[in-house]
Amino acid sequence: MKVTGKKFKMWLISFAAFAVILLIAWVLLVLLEGERPSIQIELPSSSVGAPRRIFVSLADGKSGLRKTWIGLIKDGKENVLVEKNYPAAGFISGGEVREESFEVLLDPKKLGISDGKAILRLAAWDFSWRHWWHGNRTDLEKELTIDTRPPEIDILTRVHNVSQGGSGLVIYKISESCPENGIYVGENYFPGYSGHFKNPDTFMAFFALDHTQGPGTQIFVKATDPAGNSTLAGFPYYIRQRTFKNDILNISDTFLNAKMPEFDIDIQADSPNPQLAKFLRVNRELRKENFKKIKEIGGQTDRVLHWNGDFLRLPQAAPRAGFADQREYRYKGRVIDHQVHMGVDLASVSQSPVPAANNGKVVFVENLGIYGKTVVIDHGFGLFSMYAHLSQVNAENGQKVSKGDIIGRTGITGLAGGDHLHFGVFIHNTFVNPLEWWDKAWIQNNISSKIDTVSSLLQ
Repeated sequence: MKVTGKKFKMWLISFAAFAVILLIAWVLLVLLEGERPSIQIELPSSSVGAPRRIFVSLADGKSGLRKTWIGLIKDGKENVLVEKNYPAAGFISGGEVREESFEVLLDPKKLGISDGKAILRLAAWDFSWRHWWHGNRTDLEKELTIDTRPPEIDILTRVHNVSQGGSGLVIYKISESCPENGIYVGENYFPGYSGHFKNPDTFMAFFALDHTQGPGTQIFVKATDPAGNSTLAGFPYYIRQRTFKNDILNISDTFLNAKMPEFDIDIQADSPNPQLAKFLRVNRELRKENFKKIKEIGGQTDRVLHWNGDFLRLPQAAPRAGFADQREYRYKGRVIDHQVHMGVDLASVSQSPVPAANNGKVVFVENLGIYGKTVVIDHGFGLFSMYAHLSQVNAENGQKVSKGDIIGRTGITGLAGGDHLHFGVFIHNTFVNPLEWWDKAWIQNNISSKIDTVSSLLQ
């Protein structure tokens, strides 16, 4: 009986010791955990001028968030942006909030902060019992440059005569580095590019008016510096109004039966006229997808003027359709669709050799939906030429071509009803009238003379 009591006493002591060890371990691992909170921020630029929002994320998965403090320090003065305490879940349960994300507004002018260097300081504490119940602390600092002065824009070109559906060029100088700068034509944006002139602050921007933008369209230069300060600058311009031809295209069953098998588009099985239904989807939806691809191509360009002089036209070819023709599609006398023809159709003999219109770099060689086999050439600074409905292609992506090099042959691929070349010119994301670029005098008066004059001024 005494042995049994002794064993029980030993068991009780061991159990108590084990419980104490567990308690100590729990206190060390949980209440006295040493993992600091995490702080992450998204700051687009280290320069701040215009009001700017930064995105802050805090997290502490063990004991929870206790407190956060964010301030902007300039010339030894603290400007408190955020000071927040988080609720506790209980005496030994840590904090209720384990993670939080929020935006912080940085507005130097509102805070009365002058330009110069500043420090963005962030701190976060958790509910750990460490550091005499003050918790683990994380500090994060980012050096900022306060810059509230907007850039200055000096327009270097003086005359800007542009036609509805036509092209233009503006050359300008910016007083400071501005990653975002270019021309707004209405709400459409055309980026400016440096690189042609020795002065890196001098930019060229080719721009375009689409076929719907006539007199009254607003055109201006906008530049935004890294701090978010923006400047708008106007310049003198004159817009010539243009009218475009109305055209009727009769869609026959012969055409549908010949062309629709080329397009892999599903049509509802119970459609009363599957070929016509497919045509409408191709002419509407696929056309939009193809234009989206063209805009994507126009978003990347060489900062080199590859081209020189007027652009070549398909030799011995007759025009079959013009730029911005307003097309009405009819089937058995009934109007079924309306679209705009964004190029010039040129017809010669079947499978005629197609020359590159000017020097450039081939940036697209693929089948492009309604355009069939297509080649696109980048001529630099956002200017592109496009060759569609080809039967053969004699060009490769990345290939440098010279004016007159044969890049393919005319054909009937895509929605072409007969052998011809669809020739287009686009600037960044907008098709323009190719007739201007075939005109040597127009190029000299509106493009080349401007570049030459500015080059002379900057010498």
